[in-house]
Amino acid sequence: MFLGIPLIELVETIAILALCGVVAGFLAGLLGVGGGIIFVPCFTFVFTVFFKVPLDVAVIIATGTSLLCMIPTSISAARSQNKKGNTDMDVIKAWSVAMLVGVFVGIMVSKFLGGAWLTILFGGVMILNSINTLFRAKAKPAFDKLPGKFGQNCIAFCIACFSSMLGIGGGTLTVPVLNACSVPPHKSIGTSSAVSLFVCVPGAILMLFTNLNSTPAGAPLGTFGLVNVLAAICVVPISFFCAPLGVNIGKKIAPVTLKRIFAVALFIISANMLYKGITYYTKVSEPQVVQQVEEPAVEQSQFIEEK
Repeated sequence: MFLGIPLIELVETIAILALCGVVAGFLAGLLGVGGGIIFVPCFTFVFTVFFKVPLDVAVIIATGTSLLCMIPTSISAARSQNKKGNTDMDVIKAWSVAMLVGVFVGIMVSKFLGGAWLTILFGGVMILNSINTLFRAKAKPAFDKLPGKFGQNCIAFCIACFSSMLGIGGGTLTVPVLNACSVPPHKSIGTSSAVSLFVCVPGAILMLFTNLNSTPAGAPLGTFGLVNVLAAICVVPISFFCAPLGVNIGKKIAPVTLKRIFAVALFIISANMLYKGITYYTKVSEPQVVQQVEEPAVEQSQFIEEK
């Protein structure tokens, strides 16, 4: 036993987290996502299976931990993309303030909804996103250019709000939006890497310090606020060094193929999360039905004994 965990399970947990770091870092560079689409499902799995944390608690902590882990991953991916000239700094400047406001609102809403609802929201939103990306891989952009200042502020706010709620970096939503506005795929991916920084940095700070004195009951070891530092320590170094590899390979892949890879990976992960969320609420409701059926029987037995 080590830290209350059987040694074999601890080794398996570290191995899973290490693999999570490799995949998340690679996808961050390849697709311009912050890694959250990998981090959130993986952390949820590890917390529920190995640490026996209830799903409702596990998801909210996985969200906060994901935002923390994405900081170095996003920095690594953003630097690599910027060196290759794939970052549109005009978009970053125009979106920055609205994104910060969106992150704050998203974190507050996520605390109100709770973890299980976030699981369903994550799965539902990402499935729609993946289907849209897959079937519109060759489609022409819906718009000739990005909207005006007000429209871009609305887009930035919504992307940051949903991303911080779901524990993703923003690239998952930014890439299809920029593609729809005639921004080239590689430029969209490069810009979304920078967008992720505006989501994960303030998001992680809020998740850590706003709940520092009220860590949820049943949280896994090493949790501070709504962030599990131990999981981050296992994942961050690996994901940081794998992000540039994804960037280099992404430059050699055709834009349409890149979109399809993104869509398929996203669909598989999202479907799994949606299933977990629905299953959780199904199991929670079952005992209530049994209790309602058993209560009259208890009352009847008491009535017979009194007679």
